[in-house]
Amino acid sequence: MGKNTNKVTIAGLLIALGIIYGDIGTSPLYVFNAIISGRTVTSDLIIGSLSCIIWTLTMITTVKYVWLVLRADNRGEGGTFALYALVRRRKKWLVIPAMIGGASLLADGIITPPMTITSSIEGLKELPVFHELHTSTIVYIVLGIISLFFFMQQFGTASIGKMFGPIMAIWFTMLGVLGILHITDDLSILKAINPYYAIEFIATYPKAIWLLGAVFLCTTGAEALYSDLGHCGRDNIRISWIYVKICLLLNYFGQGAYLLANRAGIEVTPENKAAMGINAFYDLMPQWFIIPGVIIATTAAIIASQAMISGAYTLISEAMRLNLWPRLKIRYPSEEKGQLFIPGINTMMFVGCVGIVLYFKESSKMEAAYGLAIIVTFITTTILFSNYMVAKRVPSYVIYLFLATFFIIETSFLVALLEKFTHGGYITLLIGFGMFIVMYVSYRSRKIKNRYVEFVRLEHYVPLIQELSNDKTVPKHATHLVYMTSANNPKEIEHKIIYSILNKKPKRADIYWFVHVDTLDDPYTCEYVVDHIIPNDIIRVEFRLGFRMEPKINLLFRKVVEELVSNKEVNIYSRYESLERNNVVGDFQFIVMEKYLSQDNELPFFERIIMKFYFWLKEISLSEERGFGLDPSNVVVEKFPLIVAPVTSIRLKRVYHEEDGDL
Repeated sequence: MGKNTNKVTIAGLLIALGIIYGDIGTSPLYVFNAIISGRTVTSDLIIGSLSCIIWTLTMITTVKYVWLVLRADNRGEGGTFALYALVRRRKKWLVIPAMIGGASLLADGIITPPMTITSSIEGLKELPVFHELHTSTIVYIVLGIISLFFFMQQFGTASIGKMFGPIMAIWFTMLGVLGILHITDDLSILKAINPYYAIEFIATYPKAIWLLGAVFLCTTGAEALYSDLGHCGRDNIRISWIYVKICLLLNYFGQGAYLLANRAGIEVTPENKAAMGINAFYDLMPQWFIIPGVIIATTAAIIASQAMISGAYTLISEAMRLNLWPRLKIRYPSEEKGQLFIPGINTMMFVGCVGIVLYFKESSKMEAAYGLAIIVTFITTTILFSNYMVAKRVPSYVIYLFLATFFIIETSFLVALLEKFTHGGYITLLIGFGMFIVMYVSYRSRKIKNRYVEFVRLEHYVPLIQELSNDKTVPKHATHLVYMTSANNPKEIEHKIIYSILNKKPKRADIYWFVHVDTLDDPYTCEYVVDHIIPNDIIRVEFRLGFRMEPKINLLFRKVVEELVSNKEVNIYSRYESLERNNVVGDFQFIVMEKYLSQDNELPFFERIIMKFYFWLKEISLSEERGFGLDPSNVVVEKFPLIVAPVTSIRLKRVYHEEDGDL
């Protein structure tokens, strides 16, 4: 995919505008409003904060993401888990920042739609006819848009997605034009280009460190640049960013100049804001353009939300492949690559978005919750990317310079955003923490289970399996018996599978197949290896699938069998004489081993909690057979007890009947 999209084309640039810059592109709706809220408009405030905006966009978005992090492409793919897949073999603990980053992105995906859509709809208050528009009315409009938005997800965005690019091109052009029209309101605003004013602002302005929380909102979509690398390609992102950044900065300059010229000396309280109709973004528009402006802004906000939701689906599908999330049903609404829909995640995010709108009601209050999750993602990306640089043998002084620079910048923003914790920031952290717990339980439970899984040498059991296969006194279970195995070593097999074949109830078959799925760090690998352990008797098939490939084992296995038959490597016809004469293909029976938590366990308290939570998640997630993409009609699920830590000391004492006491 990366190879196709990395060429710079007009279509590629439009796609980049449409799906990458929604979040960062809608930030002018609320950044300056957040900065001036509750403060008196002064030259120091406007020029200082604008200088911070310019250099935040430059350092974090341009230098860190566009110039540096985009280099870490995993065969054309980007994002938290794509980066983790590149470095996970270096240090085991890197899974923790990867999970924290992924969870924070999901939390950001829940806060972005309410924030951007509410900010755009509030522009209606700028019109005299809607000046007294009640907050509850805006809430109803936002809830209606969000409900329709999430309902439409199941149909995919293949048809309307083609319009995203041109619409966002109109949006960014509008931002630039509005900014240019107002820069001349006060040309002193151009001083903000000098980083001196940013440094002076942080050093001297009262409580400037807390204002950095509002400034940070200008770069909240930077992570999307990297996450959508596979959709657009590095060069298309880098070139389109030039235009996007120019338009954003022009708009911020225009807002700053307008505020200095028309709002200087005014304290922006909720009362003044309502009475004077103060809105730093919509004030740039002439009255006749307000309604078209609100429509364009709302459309851009919906596109921004769409990018976040699509990113959440991709993130969860990658987490599932990396065993960091319970298996969920995935649907593909269109043939377009990368288009997927996860009903469970869609419902969860819809409930989350509705809850955010009903709880905060106004965009000015949502700002408190916004940003805190995404700064955590920025910090985790810094950690993962520095490890990527180590793996690439980048000189150590460059790595330390990178770490020091962005650790100072991002920690400053984190401290500033934590000030908003009690004002709503805790909501985002709670959502992110919930997502992290699900990922951690999925990861940790797998580690605990792996302590239990006992592998045996397959060669020790091959003669027994062959003997059973030829034993006519045992009723035949199936012509082809297919077991899903987790053994990475082709010479090994789980003991539970041997037990299932030989002990539980002997399962005679003509051919035993052992199928293993190996998830690779490469995103789109799709290949297989066949080991004929005993030709036409015992065959092992190993599928090597990239972390973005869906394990449709039913289809993939059928394809493998067809190729083996055409190469005359296997005879799949029934061994019953009457059927064999007529070349009737034998039946295939899949056996999936499903675990349940045995009572015969002596786990530490923490691990017992982890396993209980894991099995609860398992109940509400996709079954093993559906997770592997198997057809339920030819699958048998065998339950077996999960004994991770067998009970070692049983306090049991034999007592005798009284009449036997003299024995």
